Amino acid sequence: GGALRGMPFKHSACDGAPFGRMKVSVKPEIVALGLPNLPDGTAMPPPDEHDASHLSPQAWRALMARDDVVMLDNRNHFECRLGRFRGAVDPQVHNFRDFVAYVQAHAPAWRAAGRPVAMYCTGGIRCDKTAPWMRSLGLDVWQLDGGILNYFQALPDADRDWQGECFVFDRRLALDTHLRPSATTTAEQVFDPAHPDEAWRLQRAQRLNDAI
Repeated sequence: GGALRGMPFKHSACDGAPFGRMKVSVKPEIVALGLPNLPDGTAMPPPDEHDASHLSPQAWRALMARDDVVMLDNRNHFECRLGRFRGAVDPQVHNFRDFVAYVQAHAPAWRAAGRPVAMYCTGGIRCDKTAPWMRSLGLDVWQLDGGILNYFQALPDADRDWQGECFVFDRRLALDTHLRPSATTTAEQVFDPAHPDEAWRLQRAQRLNDAI
C-alpha cells in the first residue's frame, strides 16, 4: 500500500547468497540517463510500466520474426558480449549515458525507413527510462516487458532466440535461459581489464565475490 501501491516486485531464486550485504541508497534518479528534459524542453515523463508498448514474451517473439524491426540491445557492451537475442544490434556503449548518442546518430535513418525499434535490457528499467525520450524523437518503440529475465522465466524454449548467457549484477554474474547460474563464467572472462570502464567493474565483482 501507500507509495508502493501498484509497484511491480520481481523475484529471483538462487541456491546461494547473491550479495554479501544489503545496502539501501537514496538517489535522485535510477540508472541516470543524463537527460533531464525532452528535446522540446519539457520534463522527462515518469516511466509507465503499463503502457501498450510493453510486449509480453510471446508477443516479443512474434515481433522479432519481422524483417523490418531494429532489435536493439539497451545494455553495456560487456553484457552484449556475454549474450544477446539472435540478430540484436549491440550499440557497443560502455555506460548507459552513451546510449543517447548512439540513438541520436541512428534515429534519422530508422525514421526514414519506417522501422520500428524493439528494445530490451536485463529487467526492463533501462528501457523504461529510455523509451519516452526515444518516442519524442519520432521513433516507434516497443520494449520487452520485464526484460530478458522475464523472457527466460516465461518461455522454456527461450534458447531458440537467445545466444550465450545473461549478465546479472550480483555474485552469480551469468544465467542461462533456464535462470541457472553459470558454473564456468568468471568475472575475468566477463570484463576486459584493458578498458577503463570495465576495469573498475572487474574490481567491484571481485570485491563482491570476496565479501561472501
